[in-house]
Amino acid sequence: MSSVIDQAVQARLIAIAPRSQVIPASLRYDRADPFAVRLVFPPAASLDGAEVTWTFGRELLEEGLRRPAGAGDVQIWPYDADAVVVEFHAAGGMAVVQFETQELSTFLTRTYELVAQGDEARHLDVEADLAALLREA
Repeated sequence: MSSVIDQAVQARLIAIAPRSQVIPASLRYDRADPFAVRLVFPPAASLDGAEVTWTFGRELLEEGLRRPAGAGDVQIWPYDADAVVVEFHAAGGMAVVQFETQELSTFLTRTYELVAQGDEARHLDVEADLAALLREA
């Protein structure tokens, strides 16, 4: 079984004018970083033409599917039965993006098949991470 999940999703960038637009995105999960999920937007979706990756907790995603969650740079909440909204805050501004609830739920289920909830710590390689930090210092 692969240690990485990479799932394409469709995101709808919510804008006031001229109107919202659909953009491709990818959800990524890596067993080597078991507490985190990554949401990757392609260069065409950014203002500066560079790929944009947001990293946030898997637990935040799970909670945000059921009720408003997050108080920092990433906030997630159910919009209705079929959609979830993710709001991103950065120094340069903010973006509000809508996803289909089913796509996010399917991704989350796949991550739990790879690393069960509560088993995340077993997949951390603390010694290797510490060695890498010391090499960079």
